[in-house]
Amino acid sequence: MTDRGELHDSAGARSCALGIDIGGSSIKAGLVDLERGRVIGERVVVPTPQPATPEALTNAVCGAAAEVLTESPVGASAAESADEASTTLPVPVGIAFPGVVKRGLVTFAFNLDDSWLGTNIEQTMGAALGRPCVFLNDADAAGIAEMTFGAGRGWHDRTVMMLTLGTGIGTALFTRGRLVPFTELGHVEIGGEDAELSASASAKVRLGLDYPTWAAKLSRYCREIEKLINPDAFVFGGGISQDHADWLHLLDISTPAAPAKMQNDAGIIGAAVHGASVPTGAQR
Repeated sequence: MTDRGELHDSAGARSCALGIDIGGSSIKAGLVDLERGRVIGERVVVPTPQPATPEALTNAVCGAAAEVLTESPVGASAAESADEASTTLPVPVGIAFPGVVKRGLVTFAFNLDDSWLGTNIEQTMGAALGRPCVFLNDADAAGIAEMTFGAGRGWHDRTVMMLTLGTGIGTALFTRGRLVPFTELGHVEIGGEDAELSASASAKVRLGLDYPTWAAKLSRYCREIEKLINPDAFVFGGGISQDHADWLHLLDISTPAAPAKMQNDAGIIGAAVHGASVPTGAQR
């Protein structure tokens, strides 16, 4: 584990942040070294409560944050107990959310309870955590991690489309290094249905497709994105990206493509980078 001195730069400014990645089945949290783009120590993983109501989810997030900070060098100096750590956070906080949060309000929540809709999640979570926190879409968080530390490095002057292939298709669009937030291009229609119904990783399993057949469906989707966005590069994330040697070369597309590098830590790292870089209260 990194020692306490390595968590600050020469000017004494924070060089770490807390990243939290809320998923439909689990919540992952970790303290992130913002200079190296890696999680300091162990990630904390707790189940996403079912149903994921505002009260239940807030309690779970606070518990994960408390566990991270009480086991970290920063958290050890901030509190003596998990309860204190959950309300005395010494670092910036970014949270990846499976939905859309605009001006702090939840307008869409995928795999979470509908009672979140219209709720000011930044106020709710911020009050519980004891400090301001900023939210972003989970695919956007993964994209930020890849653009900052992973496969998207070196493409900041171009247009890059990150695709997270999982239960659906998450999208994160960057142009000249700037994120276009909350894109939902996995819902582009191919043959009259959402592309993610045939081209996502879950579709491959559900439909019993081999890699060549699934790659043909993913290629068709990517060619549609090429027509709509004309990206300079694709970055493919999600768990199936770890098996990229089995399918990436099968894609029939004209745009350069690369597998994601940050793997399971992408959401945590991207959320932390966002939390450290966006002024609290700024429009996202």
